[in-house]
Amino acid sequence: MRGRTLFTTRPELTGDFGMVASTHWLASATGMGVLERGGNAFDAAVAAGFVLQVAEPHLNGPGGEVPILLWSQEEERVSVVCGQGVAPAAATIDRFTGLGLDVVPGTGLLAATVPGAFGGWMAMLERWGTWTLADVLEPAIHYATHGVPVLDRIAATVSSVERLFLEDWPTSAATWLPQGKVPGAKLTNPVLAATYRRLVAEAGAASSTREGQIAAARDAWYQGFVAEAIAAFSTGTAWRDSSGEAHSGLLTGDDLAGWSASVEDPVTFDYHGHTVCKTGPWGQGPVFLQQLALLSGFDLDGMGQLSADYVHTVIESAKLAFADREAWYGDTEVPMADLLDEEYNTKRRALIGAEASAELRPGAPGGRTPRLPAFPAPGTVSAAPGISGVRSGVGEPTVGSDGSTRGDTCHVDVVDRHGNMVSATPSGGWLQSSPTIPELGFCLGSRAQMFWLQEGLPASLRPGTRPRTTLSPSFALRDGKPWLAFGTPGGDQQDQWSVNFFLSLVHGGLNLQEAVDAPMFHSEHFPSSFYPRGSRPGVMHVEERVDPAVVAELRRRGHRVEVQGPWTLGRLSAVARDGDFLKAAANPRGAQGYAAGR
Repeated sequence: MRGRTLFTTRPELTGDFGMVASTHWLASATGMGVLERGGNAFDAAVAAGFVLQVAEPHLNGPGGEVPILLWSQEEERVSVVCGQGVAPAAATIDRFTGLGLDVVPGTGLLAATVPGAFGGWMAMLERWGTWTLADVLEPAIHYATHGVPVLDRIAATVSSVERLFLEDWPTSAATWLPQGKVPGAKLTNPVLAATYRRLVAEAGAASSTREGQIAAARDAWYQGFVAEAIAAFSTGTAWRDSSGEAHSGLLTGDDLAGWSASVEDPVTFDYHGHTVCKTGPWGQGPVFLQQLALLSGFDLDGMGQLSADYVHTVIESAKLAFADREAWYGDTEVPMADLLDEEYNTKRRALIGAEASAELRPGAPGGRTPRLPAFPAPGTVSAAPGISGVRSGVGEPTVGSDGSTRGDTCHVDVVDRHGNMVSATPSGGWLQSSPTIPELGFCLGSRAQMFWLQEGLPASLRPGTRPRTTLSPSFALRDGKPWLAFGTPGGDQQDQWSVNFFLSLVHGGLNLQEAVDAPMFHSEHFPSSFYPRGSRPGVMHVEERVDPAVVAELRRRGHRVEVQGPWTLGRLSAVARDGDFLKAAANPRGAQGYAAGR
């Protein structure tokens, strides 16, 4: 398929001034507007990120989190901004098991970590940006005040949790059910607009400098009026969650005051002249690199993109990489160098045979003995030990009309004329995750559901640690030069869809939009990161645009193939630097992601 030109749903954008691609056209337009008015890529990404909170409140919110990968042209390096908050000091395994829980609930206040998104965005704006707090928040304040168009998916999400809101979470009903009904054409959030206006006012009164105002806003969020409202609501109220019982939260003012976003080096892997950069193994990002390490020993060019051999090899590599995620990843010491070592991957690669594996097979990096959690029974998707009264709105942020959950979130990529680049994946704090805090207009996230309530695991619940998030922005250099910022929503699928996209560029010879539009596939073989942590061994999904003969051959090899609609899998967006040009592409699935640029 290399060099072949395919039909695309829209053109790959090409220019030399700036590019923005995201999961919602309002965010992309906002980011491009910032670039047009002299802001850089970091300013544009922050402004777009806050607009995403308003435009896609079912997929992210101010109480959520954001990991960011960025290239600073001035510093000539890739940095990771960790806007992932930590578990409260009171969040111990004994505290949860004492409540009769074997897994952390997927909704409600018990699952809250420190809301890191605001700190993450502010850290990038302060160090690398040029705009003021007031300027980057103005578009979000505008949309929260005057309203955003209600997408079908927003209405469907609110509808699916309407009964929960009306019966159990009245503060959420007041925010998301105007006049007691599912929102129609337009959705506003005047309380959130007031929160951001107050932040701007307090910051302006505290300092006359850009950096001083950003610091003052951060203080107001983590030590001032925002923190006070969060702490009072968390510890002072109790709400029904996905366990079927009412619980108050554990998050306190001290937890908020003691946290700040961090700047870290990425984990990297070299593949066919490309250096791929990911977050550390406190998130799932390095599974992308582990998949590449395994695939580096196969002739994907010779197989042909989307052939049965190709899809089988990619899927089996994903199974092995994600098995290692389950055994080794967490906010602790992780043997990443051993997991990416060629000798280790040569042994692991030999496990990939002609038939599909039905086992979860973590490796033994450096001779260490792997330990897997005691997962819910294989095949479970709606029940697990200690769980009763499962309600709509649990787990992953996208909720189907039947209450089922599917992975999704938000993403934004930016490149500016100076060469700066950003890949950010904001998520959490979605409107259905926990009751809305009435004084603030947003709710807390539920990322703590990714901890295990079992001792001695890398991802065991421990106070002050980060949950092993699925949020996974991506960045790649080509021949040592900054090339590609990309990513996708999708929970556990993020680092499968992103790998598929990347391989389409490197081996398929496709352009950005062709690679976004190409038929997608992924595995559900390994346990979900989300409540109730179910698994579907051997199951893989493909879009029906994949050749039926390929599907038949995959089934013959033992894969449990489920064919989905032609445009249902993957939510990729990307921006690139290619010689003298800047390029961008965005996902057509769902009819809301767009790229903008010139």
